[in-house]
Amino acid sequence: MQNYILAIDQGTTSSRAILFSLAGKPCFTAQQEFSQYYPDDGWVEHDPEEIWQSVKATCQEVLTKANIKASQIISIGITNQRETTLIWDKSSGKPIHNAIVWQDRRTAPICQSLSQDQDLVTYINDKTGLLLDPYFSASKITWLLDNVPGAREKAEAGQLAFGTIDTFLIWRLTSGRSHYTDATNASRTMLFDIHQQCWDEKLLNTFNIPTGVLPEVLNSADEFGHIDESLLGCVIPIQGVAGDQQAALFGQTCFKAGMAKSTYGTGCFMVLNTGEKPLKSHNRLLTTVAYRLKGKTTYALEGSIFMAGATIQWLRDGLKLISDASETEAMAKLARTNNNVFLVPAFTGLGAPYWDPEARGAILGLTRDTGINEIVAAGLQSVCYQTKDLQKAMESDGARPINLRVDGGMAKNDWVMAFLADILGAEVDRPEVTETTALGAAYLAGLQAGVYESLDTLSAHWHCEQTFKPRLSKQERDTAYQHWTRAVDRIRCSK
Repeated sequence: MQNYILAIDQGTTSSRAILFSLAGKPCFTAQQEFSQYYPDDGWVEHDPEEIWQSVKATCQEVLTKANIKASQIISIGITNQRETTLIWDKSSGKPIHNAIVWQDRRTAPICQSLSQDQDLVTYINDKTGLLLDPYFSASKITWLLDNVPGAREKAEAGQLAFGTIDTFLIWRLTSGRSHYTDATNASRTMLFDIHQQCWDEKLLNTFNIPTGVLPEVLNSADEFGHIDESLLGCVIPIQGVAGDQQAALFGQTCFKAGMAKSTYGTGCFMVLNTGEKPLKSHNRLLTTVAYRLKGKTTYALEGSIFMAGATIQWLRDGLKLISDASETEAMAKLARTNNNVFLVPAFTGLGAPYWDPEARGAILGLTRDTGINEIVAAGLQSVCYQTKDLQKAMESDGARPINLRVDGGMAKNDWVMAFLADILGAEVDRPEVTETTALGAAYLAGLQAGVYESLDTLSAHWHCEQTFKPRLSKQERDTAYQHWTRAVDRIRCSK
């Protein structure tokens, strides 16, 4: 009887459950999309109950697909969209409001007001490794407590619980017995001291957040509780948790300083392992926790791009230029080359290294002979150009990646990966298993469960499926990138 590790991958647009063999191979997958809500300009919300139902449904579906018993699952790992913020009632378990998604910019006025205190801005960066920005959870918690009637009073009375998506799922999976997060997710709240590995009292006071709402922070491979027997028919331990980008770094087995991965999901995130010491960026990148094992923290440098796959989703659902993302590769091949059409997808502002929350998207360089193929190609190229922005910032911080491993949905697109290698001027490695976010969660759970002996054991599982090598000359690459930076400058509000 074969045993498995179940990975729950709760993303920004869908929830997935993947059964991995103990050799780290994805065997069965179930996926379910859920609704996106946009109540106002720059606002993005999710219905927590819809997320919960999608997680339950996919977990049950994947067991049915595999035709196995829950007792064959050794352990469960969870990976999640980060920074997305929920608060719920501890007694009923019901959220007090929709989840405020990481892309949401409604708290920009809060952050703008706090940014007048330069000492505070420096303190936040020094303690958390982050920038004062609406992207992170802290100001989202403040908004919920101040705008949901009665929330602040209940929070101060110890009746409410805060969590990112991982914490909410752990709470629901364990029927309210576990209120935990892991160090990677905690490091994205803008409330966590990444050096001391604890919640920061000064920041809690600054954002007026009662300590009683916070979860306990555990290692990324740890004992997070057991799922309730009623869910899958068996009690199963939850033993691995990591935010999606750190989970992808772990799944790509980037365990040595200098190794980097770039994930192309809803957003795009390049994460570079910097080892046991945090590297402070001077180019508005983020210093974050890569993972924490047995109390030992490994750090990373991260560049975050808000719109990658979400740009293609917009081409599909907003402009209706395509009916499925799989069509884009063939369309891009038909586009005129060097057409100087640029799509800057700043729909909810710009992420690293610009951090301009007020910027908005644009398509530039349109002419009479611009067609759908050129616009689609520009959308795909925008993801690569934004990755180049991150590469340049990391280089300026003295941390050029020694190699780049890619994953996520767009990594399957050969045209995009070839252009990425061209514009970076670097080799791009795509692994045999591209489900590395879920794989990272499975690896963490397997480590805690004793399935895997060490990180070296996991590294031996990684295999390259294809390497993309640059074809452009340096002059061609630099010229194309200059056009991109000019396009970005035209839509920026904060320069």
